[in-house]
Amino acid sequence: MNYITPILFSFLLMMSACTDPGRMADNPFYSPSMLPLEAPDFELIEDEHFRDAFIDGMEFQLDEIREIADNSEEPTFGNTIVAMERSGALLNRTQRVFFNLTSAHTNEKIQGIQAEFAPKFAAHSDDIYLNSALFNRVETLYDRRDEMQLDHASLKLLEDTYRNFVRAGAQLSEEEQLRMREINERISSLTTEFQEKLLDLTRERSVIVENEELLDGLSSDRISAAREAATERGYEGKYLLSIINTTRVPILTSLNNRDLRREVWEASAFRGVGQDDGIDTRPIVLELAELRAERSEMLGYPNYAAYALEPQTAGSPDRVLEMLSDLIPPVISNTEQEAELIQEKMRKDGIEDELRPWDWEYYAERVRKARYDIDESEVRPYFELNRVLEDGVFYTMNRLYGITFEEREDLPVYHPDVRVFNVYDNDGIQLGLFYADYFERDSKRGGAWMNSFVVQSNLLGQRPVVVNVLNIPRPAEGEPALISFDNVTTLFHEMGHAVHGLFSDVEYPSQAGTSVPRDFVEFPSTFEEDWAIHPEVLKNYAIHHETGEPIPEELLDRLIAAREFNQGFETQEYLGATMIDLEWHLLNSEEIPSDVESFEEAALSKYNLDREAVPPRYKSPYFAHIFSGGYSANYYAYIWSEILAADAFAFMEQQGGLTRENGDHYREHILSRGGSLDALELYRNFRGDDPDVRHLLARRGLDAD
Repeated sequence: MNYITPILFSFLLMMSACTDPGRMADNPFYSPSMLPLEAPDFELIEDEHFRDAFIDGMEFQLDEIREIADNSEEPTFGNTIVAMERSGALLNRTQRVFFNLTSAHTNEKIQGIQAEFAPKFAAHSDDIYLNSALFNRVETLYDRRDEMQLDHASLKLLEDTYRNFVRAGAQLSEEEQLRMREINERISSLTTEFQEKLLDLTRERSVIVENEELLDGLSSDRISAAREAATERGYEGKYLLSIINTTRVPILTSLNNRDLRREVWEASAFRGVGQDDGIDTRPIVLELAELRAERSEMLGYPNYAAYALEPQTAGSPDRVLEMLSDLIPPVISNTEQEAELIQEKMRKDGIEDELRPWDWEYYAERVRKARYDIDESEVRPYFELNRVLEDGVFYTMNRLYGITFEEREDLPVYHPDVRVFNVYDNDGIQLGLFYADYFERDSKRGGAWMNSFVVQSNLLGQRPVVVNVLNIPRPAEGEPALISFDNVTTLFHEMGHAVHGLFSDVEYPSQAGTSVPRDFVEFPSTFEEDWAIHPEVLKNYAIHHETGEPIPEELLDRLIAAREFNQGFETQEYLGATMIDLEWHLLNSEEIPSDVESFEEAALSKYNLDREAVPPRYKSPYFAHIFSGGYSANYYAYIWSEILAADAFAFMEQQGGLTRENGDHYREHILSRGGSLDALELYRNFRGDDPDVRHLLARRGLDAD
């Protein structure tokens, strides 16, 4: 009855509140999906369904919130906090589908809805968190928390709820709250606009190549894929090279033509600066920085970084800067050693010019080949996508956790590329559903991520439905999907996020799965990466796609050894982007510059990271993580989480490595607990100690001195 009653109540509420009850029968979002585990029914979902479901979903949730706030009974944890956890079913159900589509398979109609509703969603959130009657009930419970005898998860939920109200402005004056609403709506609109422009930039900055001879160095399957991509865009007989995500473009490792390498690199590095009357995202960057600073100051913080880091495990910008400052010297030392080797290789090729950013990855690959006798074209035939997924990723999850994946083709998907798998626990009971969406396309933004269509909750009786999204280059028609080792590790990384969602076993939906601090959420995903090079795992999936022969032992040894080369570059480009992020958000509202490029140059120089040949991984005009992706002042989280991941992997290796006992211990203390306990407390419960940063340096092949 505890599960049925809220559903019946919500249904009756919708029937009474809906301005057009007839549309409920035609809109699949108005009731839980009838598919297994409430998976979205994409055969029924149409773009126009989102608008009605959003309008009514917000109205229904506000009705629920008003009922909670106006309850004449004394506030209790059940009639206030738990009631809030139950609210918003229609809105949550719709948003989870919609926001995956805005990133993974968007179109003009979806973009229009996103732009229309972004400020409305911000206003809706404010209507909840700036509701004074509701806050009074929450505050009353918070003040009595020591006498309520709540379990750990419930106490944390209460404390987090109170903190969220305060950080939203619940204690501000009416005039200040009005300004806060204006800021929040504007920020929401700007981040949406930034995301849309980045998708447009992917199309705008593609490089069209007229002559196949210029593609010398690329494999035949990559050339075929480039030809097909050009044809799809209307460039018959030409070749299209896509610009995706980072400043560094993976294809630069292979292109022999230096002029074309420069063209591709510049197409990537100068995105969003309005070249040739193109898209200019810099005004959005400046306005967002100013609005975030103003909002933080209204709440009593010196800058946005202080506001954003308060609820993270780091706690403050000073702690982050201290950690990063300790890393910079050994990273620069390694980068300089790598640069000397690369420059030497260029001289042997007769190039007397200075080392340029479009040279680095190309010659780093050749140095790696010379030092370790490794060539990407030699390795890629051993990494066929489906085998990597099934015999690598799924195999590892089975060895560690006992789970199995079974593909099913009867569930509707949002794009033909998407695959669906039942996930079964070690006792044969279904844990959840896993969706896999791996190939790049014009309707998908760059990068890789995990989302949830349904989040686990014992309170709501729901099991998880999760999706992994990547951007692997699509093979030509009829060709096998041979992938780079970077793509291999990304598959393992995103599966780390997926099992974080799939293994969730918590009461409250707001604490489920990946609902943890931003600088902790990348720990479980980064942890899974290192299994990709575990000898037992590699031998199971690194099989030649034509001969069926396993990867030779000596090639395997060389591949693992070669991973350490170029880590100085990899880490420095990441630190460059991290420092740009922090410097933007350490500004107060009076310090916002007018020139984005000059600000970036000064930020990199400040930390001795201003080497021309090692540009930041992202520049501000296309830095999606911080201007549209929720990582503002938090991009450091990847390396902060990597400290935990490297330490956890080293600890597990000491305990016997790839065993069910180790996997079950990790699952019990980390993956199943979500945000129900303090993140570092979870880690200490698993590890028995605090993490040791030396394992990070070893993981990246950096000299600790």
